[in-house]
Amino acid sequence: MADTIKIEIVSPEKLVLSEEAQSVSVPGQEGYFTVMGEHAPLMSILKPGFISVTGAAGRQTYYVQGGFADVSPDGVTILAEHAKTGADFDKSEIEAAITMAQEELSKAEELADKDLAQNVLDGWKNLLLEAAQSGTSGAH
Repeated sequence: MADTIKIEIVSPEKLVLSEEAQSVSVPGQEGYFTVMGEHAPLMSILKPGFISVTGAAGRQTYYVQGGFADVSPDGVTILAEHAKTGADFDKSEIEAAITMAQEELSKAEELADKDLAQNVLDGWKNLLLEAAQSGTSGAH
């Protein structure tokens, strides 16, 4: 079994990421799924959410809106309508998104809605932590 998988995240503007990773968590339309080496081929529509990439340098988080995920023997290709890293966000923008996500979580009544809201909130918090740890201008 392969230890790594190739991940590419592409937006209309640029190639956001191209590297080898141990695992990739993707926000598919039917829910999040994780891809590791030699994963079965599949294609999924993306819902707005967070892609978590675990590689040699640790864990990185990317926010995506819409698009497709294609898993093949060659790796994972994310074709996103929009894709951003923590460095692409202003700290106040992430904090506002966290506040909105907390409000959505408190309004959620159904278990599935609560789970979705919690995943979104956790993603924004992880993105804020990652931006702060990277020391980029997006964290200030």
